[in-house]
Amino acid sequence: MTPAEFTSAMKGLGQNVSRETFSRLETYDALLRKWQAKINLVAKDSLQELWRRHFLDSAQLLPLLPPGNDPITDLGSGAGFPGLVLAMMTEREVHLVDSDQRKGAFLLECARQAGVLDRVKVHTTRIEAAQAWKAPIITARALAALDQLLAWAEPYLKPETVCLFLKGAKAEDELTLAGRSWNMATTRHGSLTDPSGVILKLSGIERRGQQ
Repeated sequence: MTPAEFTSAMKGLGQNVSRETFSRLETYDALLRKWQAKINLVAKDSLQELWRRHFLDSAQLLPLLPPGNDPITDLGSGAGFPGLVLAMMTEREVHLVDSDQRKGAFLLECARQAGVLDRVKVHTTRIEAAQAWKAPIITARALAALDQLLAWAEPYLKPETVCLFLKGAKAEDELTLAGRSWNMATTRHGSLTDPSGVILKLSGIERRGQQ
């Protein structure tokens, strides 16, 4: 996918990519390729499809975000997907949580050069060790099975928290397992970038037995 095809795909989602936003993503592209030579940020073969496999995969969450300008907490951010992409494509404050110090340095530098450092907060700590805050929106991609993911997210949950999780072909099995321990309302959305993938939009999340 070319950058132009990315922009076209976003229009198909009802999302116009401004020139400023496009410039931010180009900066992200260049820095990721530069840093990839030193540290392993993404799978090497995925660089050839960076705009589809990482940028579009992240940006497809935009129309699923709750209205308003509530901040986003991205768990296990890695190279910044989906959290940093969402920071560049919205005006929301975004918290990026990842324990890898080198990836944290990359995220900070990328946010600085793209001009979004004022609203990006990087937390280089393990999720379970972080001083959790109440998060109205939580995102994660390819981080852990849903049951574990919800356990990590639990300290951040508010009654109105919405979670957007990018999952693969095992999503239904993960939902069945997680349903043994968690109550939640679930909406499924097909992935634009993975025919077997799904985006889970979860709300009303609470551990069973806590009603």
